[in-house]
Amino acid sequence: MKSTFKKTLAALLLAAPIMAGASGGGHYPHVELDPRDQVSLQRGAQIFVNNCLSCHSAAAMRFNRLKDIGLTEDQIKANLMFTTDKVGDVMHAHMKPEDAKKWFGTVPPDLTLIARSRGNDYIYAYLRGFYKDPTRPTGWNNTVLPNAAMPHVLAAEQGIQAVKLDAKGQPVMKKDAHGKLVPDLQWESAGKLTRFSKDGKFIETDYNNYARDLTNFMAYMAEPAQVQRKQIGYIVLMFLLAVLLPLSYFLKKEYWKDVH
Repeated sequence: MKSTFKKTLAALLLAAPIMAGASGGGHYPHVELDPRDQVSLQRGAQIFVNNCLSCHSAAAMRFNRLKDIGLTEDQIKANLMFTTDKVGDVMHAHMKPEDAKKWFGTVPPDLTLIARSRGNDYIYAYLRGFYKDPTRPTGWNNTVLPNAAMPHVLAAEQGIQAVKLDAKGQPVMKKDAHGKLVPDLQWESAGKLTRFSKDGKFIETDYNNYARDLTNFMAYMAEPAQVQRKQIGYIVLMFLLAVLLPLSYFLKKEYWKDVH
């Protein structure tokens, strides 16, 4: 009995880091998302189609499923369908896999379930972690995924970050809040959704909201029935508490009345 308990406890402890990573754990700042915010989801869908779908597919997500976030079929056809003319088709990338392999050295991954596999916090940090790196083939790198093959497709919106250099021209590294060495970045220029204040401080609130909306949509895409699932869960819990619990209690009293 003790041996079985120890083995079960060990298995749970080993699985904990995996579960934490899948739920957006790790050293990434937490991002608050609202799967019920249809305006945010619609903006995120537009960002995804205009920027991500050029290279990445979402092969388990159909365009007509976007009606669940408040869009009509006509709106979907007019504003979001650039890779197909059938609203029931899945989201395939513009780029052919063989072209992606030739240009980037790898085929961009399908993004349907990336929020489930990597976590929402990972995606949000990744979208904000690009910086200029002349040593990379694309000219870009990322603090979250070092040596990423992807260029910064949202650079016009975010602006440009670059690594600080010391007196010898070497990159300056720093420790983040969790003791991990990361490049020490500085802002070279602002983007459409960022700006410098009068005192020289960099403000990226608008871009953060932009990245949050995209993350929100990717989280929705990974589980479109998330809101309904939670609603059903609440109903089931209320049923258990309001109906089955009293019924079980009175059944127990009736069963044991002759014993007591």
